Amino acid sequence: MPLNYSKWDQLELSDDSDIEGHPNVDKRSLIRWKQRDIHEKREQRKQRITYLHAQIDCNEVLLPRIQEIYSKLSSPSTSSPTAYFNSLVEQLEKNPSRECPPGNDPSKLEHTYDGMILDLLRQVSAQAKNKVKDASVLESEREQKLGVALSEGMKFHVDNLGANIKKDKEELSQEEKERSKHITSDDLHEGFDSQYVPAKPEPASVPVTKIDKPKTKSTTTEIEVLNPQASSSTLPETSALSEDDDALPEMTPSLRAFSEIAVKDYQKSFSFIQEHRDVVVKGASDALLVAGFRAQTAGKSKYSKQCVHQSLLLQYCEKLGVDGVRVFFKKMMSGDPRAEKVFIDDVERTYEHLCSRVELARAEEEAGGVEQIQLVPESPDQTISFNVPSGPPPEEIILEGPGTEDMDIEEVRKALQMRWEVFSNFPEALQEALKDGSLEKVNRVLGDMDVSTAEGVVQQLDMVGILSFAEGGIRDETAAGRAA
Repeated sequence: MPLNYSKWDQLELSDDSDIEGHPNVDKRSLIRWKQRDIHEKREQRKQRITYLHAQIDCNEVLLPRIQEIYSKLSSPSTSSPTAYFNSLVEQLEKNPSRECPPGNDPSKLEHTYDGMILDLLRQVSAQAKNKVKDASVLESEREQKLGVALSEGMKFHVDNLGANIKKDKEELSQEEKERSKHITSDDLHEGFDSQYVPAKPEPASVPVTKIDKPKTKSTTTEIEVLNPQASSSTLPETSALSEDDDALPEMTPSLRAFSEIAVKDYQKSFSFIQEHRDVVVKGASDALLVAGFRAQTAGKSKYSKQCVHQSLLLQYCEKLGVDGVRVFFKKMMSGDPRAEKVFIDDVERTYEHLCSRVELARAEEEAGGVEQIQLVPESPDQTISFNVPSGPPPEEIILEGPGTEDMDIEEVRKALQMRWEVFSNFPEALQEALKDGSLEKVNRVLGDMDVSTAEGVVQQLDMVGILSFAEGGIRDETAAGRAA
């Protein structure tokens, strides 16, 4: 089998006989100068490669944004290119993103991507205005000519930046090819001195505690949606929040410390997660919500909101995929106002929903655990409303809109009359609650009725269309009802 010795061609070796100089110059000095020249060229090439990588990465982020601006300026659908251009400049001046290339200072606007785009737009604007001014354009044509000049200016920078990226990539390829010709100390590694380090075991899920479910009845909405999993956050299924689970996730010492971190302190939360792997485990977000529910019940609203905030933080990290923790905190810590607003709005909605569940649980406790019929939304994104008739049907009924062509007016009149008669026969307190449209007042009236009477009322509301469900009927949540 022939041996391949071509790899040794990459070694850059020399001895004293390779160096020939002037007889009056010390040969040792010539050798040292030659060695220094080799190392200096290696370092310069290394720095140049690093610079080209950074330059290409930065320009490849800027180029799509510049292309988008140019396409909108040149698009016939843009009614006023100058107005769009000015609004974009104003947005970048007042509300710039702090996202920047690695190694740049995000506190300095000129170091960020938005700052670079803003500087470019100002240059293009100044050049376009000078071009229109020098051409002595009439005032009536000024707006149109200025829009064309802005579009041409952006077109020049799109072409120029694209050419620079291509040229830098070609130079980078040449530099890396030249570097690969020689073996240096950076290429050396120990091939047979590896040590196996076993991976750390995955942390266990949070512990759970079995609970005994109280016997209660409730009427809940069953609303059809296109994506039933789209709700961004839901409260854990506990005996106090819902009746569908028989175990409560408990807090671990790490989760307790994590829940003490202040709202919006993303840097501290990120550092804590990096140091404590047992925070990002199955059941952790539910355990935090249960702790928030208990804290709100005890009157500790600040700590309760912290628990909700940290719970949703873990949920968002999980939904963003395998690298979700890094992606989420990069968005939050870079100061992206849109991403943070979506997250904080979700925290506020979930906290308000938790507070309403606490009030409902407190009311049930004050009622002494008596069976009641209550109307409860399935999730914080759903609402219950009431279509209350204002009186009997009018003499003349006009049907308008699609789908009404085949409807019988007399059948419609009978349905409206039936709705009014059913509503009129309700107790006065229930009529007032329905007119107010307050779910809390309606539930209070239903809670004062016995179960069978309240069931009949809800069935009548559903039947005549005052209360409409995707799936009508009453769901018995007692153990006997579920068994049946």
